[in-house]
Amino acid sequence: MDYSVLRHTPLFSALDDEAVAALRTSMTESKIRRGAVLFHEGDSGDQLYVILEGKIKLGRTAPDGRENLLAVLGPGQMFGELSLFDPGPRSATATAVIDTTLVALAHADLVRWLEGRPAVAHGLLTQLASRLRKANDVVADLVFSDVPGRVAKALIDLASRFGRTADDGVHVNHDLTQEELAQLVGASRETVNKALADFASRGWLRLEPRSVVIMDVDRLTRRSR
Repeated sequence: MDYSVLRHTPLFSALDDEAVAALRTSMTESKIRRGAVLFHEGDSGDQLYVILEGKIKLGRTAPDGRENLLAVLGPGQMFGELSLFDPGPRSATATAVIDTTLVALAHADLVRWLEGRPAVAHGLLTQLASRLRKANDVVADLVFSDVPGRVAKALIDLASRFGRTADDGVHVNHDLTQEELAQLVGASRETVNKALADFASRGWLRLEPRSVVIMDVDRLTRRSR
């Protein structure tokens, strides 16, 4: 496994190679199959995870059974960091979207590294600040943006992390079902499908199974604002 992806996480970006290698020895690697749950909302846990390969979705379930996707994460991204500062129940359920390889770092191991290593602490604070900003954006979008705008914004975000540029556009293999994409933008599947069909009819994108090809990034970006 190529652990160079760790360099893309805020936790490791400011460390030298020796420090990264030493911290890596405290991490444990695991593989989970598509659809498998790493942990459930409400579970106890004290580990931070970094994705090496694959995708993880973080979601919550309402008392009436409705589901909401909080995020879809890919290689180089980490999650579970709240448990390092507040080892309480997990705030979301983590599920593998596709076959995924990740590494875990326990609370006790990280605490030892935080002492005398402000770069690591700064990386974690950067990650937490980014998550808070994202949460604020989601709340604002639900209040101020219509469903097509939220769909456009979600696609642009997915493209920035999972997109591959080709002659016919940006191929975005998000690996999400229509229902999961709807959960990600907080709308019904029917409404999201209608927005996608409208974008396709305008020539902005082409729909493919669990993926899209964005052919007009500028127009889709403008629609997301």
